[in-house]
Amino acid sequence: MGQPGNDALIDFDRIDFTAHGRSAPVYRLGTGPAVVVLSEMPGITPRVADFARTVAGIGCTAVVPHLFGRDGHDPRAGRVPAVGFVASTVRAIVPACISSEFTVLATGKSSPIVTWLRALAAEEHERCGGPGVGAIGMCFTGGFALAMAADDRLIAPVLSQPSLPFAATPSRVRTIDVDTDDMRVVENRCARGDLSVLGLRFQGDRMSPSGRFAWLKERLGDAFTAVELPDASANPDAPGPPHSVLTEGLIDRPGEPTREALDQVLDFFRDRLLRT
Repeated sequence: MGQPGNDALIDFDRIDFTAHGRSAPVYRLGTGPAVVVLSEMPGITPRVADFARTVAGIGCTAVVPHLFGRDGHDPRAGRVPAVGFVASTVRAIVPACISSEFTVLATGKSSPIVTWLRALAAEEHERCGGPGVGAIGMCFTGGFALAMAADDRLIAPVLSQPSLPFAATPSRVRTIDVDTDDMRVVENRCARGDLSVLGLRFQGDRMSPSGRFAWLKERLGDAFTAVELPDASANPDAPGPPHSVLTEGLIDRPGEPTREALDQVLDFFRDRLLRT
């Protein structure tokens, strides 16, 4: 993890994408098949941007839509990094919780913004080519990547620490924010062998509890691969308990479990998007 500081995102091309009545910035980097990178709370932080750069580095186009927060802002850049991170997250999550674009108080429903994300993925597939599109959702957006896979063009969904806001009560553990019809399509694709899904979490993460991965395994069968890392493998400098596998919690050194998890994600994209 680098030193705190905002990221101007100057190496990304910025466009405004409009569909279904929503217009928002989208940042692109690289060439090759598209991978839609859905940021975790509190937004497109420098570490989310670095993950997108890593995706671009394997020969894919990283497509990073603005969903919430301040693009490029580093929540750890203040005098007390942990306090700054919490404050930035609260500033991002409160508007999201009251926005009609996100479904956060009910389970088993796809957020309305998924329709916009599918349109973005469809346009990027047309523009970038390749066998299909990849997507990764992180934390708050984890379920979005799975809901996007109700469209056959999405062939490589990754769920990194998929979480639902508020307490992980029993009714909210064995579920995710994907509605019944979308989930049925995803299950059928998995049963036919058309789709594989990769999930990542830290073993002690209460925001992304083990029961959610057990439920996904029951629903998706062998098509779902769960990567569950020991809490001790998380970056000790990350704010809060172990949670963000590929960003805040990443120790980017060979042999580190989080680096191996990152490599597994990149191999997943390579196998499904860059095969010849």
